[in-house]
Amino acid sequence: MASYVDLSRPGPIVELGPGTGPVTKALLSRGIPLDRLVLVEYETKFCHLLAERFPGAKIVQGDAYDLKKTLEGHLNGQVSTVVSSLPLLIRPEHDRIELLHQAFELMGPEGLYIQFTYGLTISPMPIHSHGLSGAYVGKGSAPVLLNFPPARVWRYRRAGHAAGFSK
Repeated sequence: MASYVDLSRPGPIVELGPGTGPVTKALLSRGIPLDRLVLVEYETKFCHLLAERFPGAKIVQGDAYDLKKTLEGHLNGQVSTVVSSLPLLIRPEHDRIELLHQAFELMGPEGLYIQFTYGLTISPMPIHSHGLSGAYVGKGSAPVLLNFPPARVWRYRRAGHAAGFSK
């Protein structure tokens, strides 16, 4: 997931559902400074754990599915990228679509939404649903078979900005 983040694009990088921090650790290893990360976590116990593991990290406890409200007052500039480990496939389609819309409102049209999923055959974001078709484009990675269970990483961009899928 971290390899898809464009380090040259300025602005905060928002991680949704960091849990215990494995993706956070990968983002930091990739060279992303801690002060660029904004970690959005719902569970109090994970927020405390993240604060211990990543001292000085900006941790926002709140609902990622109400992203704009959750991040209100916590951002310094336009968001560069959203990196998500949320279990999207268990959420209603409407919630997923609203999350994607809100993420791109915060990122602007050239933003990149990166999503981890165990769903190997379908996009976790319903980009072809009624009323949404043509607004976004998605590209899935090859299955990561060494992960158990196997997983994929999907990237989403606004239509017209898909040339940004460099890998």
